[in-house]
Amino acid sequence: MPASPIRRRPIAAALAALSVLSVLSVLGTAAVPAAAQDWPSRPVKLVVPFAPGGSADVFGRFLAERLQQVFGQSFVVENRPGGGAIVGTDAVAKSAPDGYTLLVMSNTHTVNESLIPNKPYQLMRDFVPVAPINASDLVLVAKAALPAKTLGEVIKAAKDKPDGMSYASSGPGTPYHMAGELFKAMAGIQVVHVPYKGSAGARTDVLGGQVDMMFDAIPTMTEHVRSGKVKALAVSGRARSPILPDVPTLAEAGVPGYEATLWLGVVAPKGTPPAVVARLNAEIGKITGNPEVRRQWAGQGTAALTMGVEEFGKYLNDDIAKWAQVVKSANIKVD
Repeated sequence: MPASPIRRRPIAAALAALSVLSVLSVLGTAAVPAAAQDWPSRPVKLVVPFAPGGSADVFGRFLAERLQQVFGQSFVVENRPGGGAIVGTDAVAKSAPDGYTLLVMSNTHTVNESLIPNKPYQLMRDFVPVAPINASDLVLVAKAALPAKTLGEVIKAAKDKPDGMSYASSGPGTPYHMAGELFKAMAGIQVVHVPYKGSAGARTDVLGGQVDMMFDAIPTMTEHVRSGKVKALAVSGRARSPILPDVPTLAEAGVPGYEATLWLGVVAPKGTPPAVVARLNAEIGKITGNPEVRRQWAGQGTAALTMGVEEFGKYLNDDIAKWAQVVKSANIKVD
C-alpha cells in the first residue's frame, strides 16, 4: 500500500532540513581557512613587555621586519615594560583574540608563573603558544673597577662580606634576575639585588660602576667585554661560548651544575583563530630555520629555535615546571 501524503510531507521536510544544514556546515567549515587567508588585512602589533634595547626588543624587531616582508602588511613593535613584564603581558591578555595583537615573551613569563602567582593572568590559561624564536646563554660581568678578577674571587669576597656586593637585573622574574638568584643559591653567598625597569638601565649602571655585576645576554654584552669596559667572569651555559671562548662556564669556575639561559618566543591571546596561529607558526619557523639567519645568530652566540605549536606548548609547560622547582628549592622571592 503506498504511503499517504501526510507521511510523505514530514519525511520530505526532514530531508530538506538536513540538506540545508549540511550546506551551512560546509560553508561554516570553509569560512575558517578563508578568514585565515585574509589575515592580516591591517597592521599587526607585537607587544614587547620589556624596555627597548634588550634581547626581546632586538629580536622582536628582527622578527617584525621579516614578517612584514612575508605578509606585505605592517608588523609594529610596541614596548610596554613594567612589573617584571606583567604590565604589557596583561594588556595583550585582555586584547581581542583576532591575530592582530601578539606578545613577544621570554622565560620571564614561565618563571613568573611560580614567582608571582597572583598575576592578573595565567600564561597557559590566557594565551596560546605560537612559536619560539631563539635561545642564548648569559655572561656574568663585573664593573671594570671591581677588585675581584675571577668568579672564585667574587665568591670568596661575597662570603667574607655578605651583602657587600651588588648585582643588577632588568626586573623581578627576568632571566637576569633568576640567573643571579640561582648563582647566589648554588654558590652559598649573599649579594644585594638591584632591580631595574629594563636591561638597558641595569647595563648602564654596571658599565658606569654604580653596581658591581650583572648577568646579561652574550650578544648584547660582548662588545663591552672586548673593549674592557667590564670584566667577563663566567658564562651560564653548559659549554663555553664560541663568542667568548676564553671565558669559563660557571660550572668550570666554581659553581658545579650551574646552567641558565635566555629564550624568546611568541604567544597570542586565548581564542586567536587556530588557522592564524598555524600560519604564524609556519612563517616564523621559516625565518628561524633559514640557514643564513641561523649562521648570523650563531655568530652572536644565539641558537635559533623552531617548533610546531604543540611542541612549543610542551616546551612552555616544561619550563614552568622547571622554574617552579628552582623558585621553591632556592626560596627565591620578589624584592
